[in-house]
Amino acid sequence: MADVLNGVPARPISEQSTAELVQRASEQLGRLVRDEITLAKAELTEKGKRAGIGAGLFGGAGVLALYGLGAAIATTVIALDLVLPLWAAALIVTVVLFAVAGVLALLGKKQVNRAVPPEPSAAIASVKADVDEVKHAVKERSRA
Repeated sequence: MADVLNGVPARPISEQSTAELVQRASEQLGRLVRDEITLAKAELTEKGKRAGIGAGLFGGAGVLALYGLGAAIATTVIALDLVLPLWAAALIVTVVLFAVAGVLALLGKKQVNRAVPPEPSAAIASVKADVDEVKHAVKERSRA
């Protein structure tokens, strides 16, 4: 595929003037920056979703823990009344609510851990690779 600059086929790089090379580099750099910003946006969006899910699961765990506390209080009251079947039922409900809250908390922690660190690491690595490539190309060009 022939290289095209402003609608005109470009000469080989070795025959182009410095001004032409600078113009091409600035056009390519602008396109590269836009692509890297798009990549960073996509990565941050994904991490934001994971953090939101984790926060929601933590919230659910907190609500269930409050219900568990209410059930524990009801269990204590019923136990004091010494009506064993009611007491046993309330205790079972309390244990189940706390177990579900624990599972939700662990799931929420896992989701939050998957969302951090919040910086777009793939985009950063890609930019570093691009900078290294440009440095290498400039060094090669200056040697020639």
